[in-house]
Amino acid sequence: MSKRKIISLTVLITLAILVVTPFAYVKVNKMIYAHRVTEYLIEQKNYSSEEIASVEGVWSIKLPPFLAIVKFKDEPDVEYIYFAHNDVIQFSHRISEEAQKKGKTKSHLKHFVPMIL
Repeated sequence: MSKRKIISLTVLITLAILVVTPFAYVKVNKMIYAHRVTEYLIEQKNYSSEEIASVEGVWSIKLPPFLAIVKFKDEPDVEYIYFAHNDVIQFSHRISEEAQKKGKTKSHLKHFVPMIL
């Protein structure tokens, strides 16, 4: 193999690694955050896995860059937003427009945890 082919191959591999690394970083962190929040809900908040409809790790444009969105089976029209950087905390929630039109408010939420400042 010529020296030129070796250099070209090295450059190509380096570029491929530089392109793939950010995508892998985001994918892995979304999985880690979803796992942290799932463990927190089951182990510390004593939810069963049957009560949880989904936990999705999300890369956010805003800070912090990673969070998890949780939906519970008994409240599918609400998304609870959790941060899992140092400690896991419920940061916010989103009530679907349809549920809001039916009169659902924060006072009706079953899994809302007020933040203590």
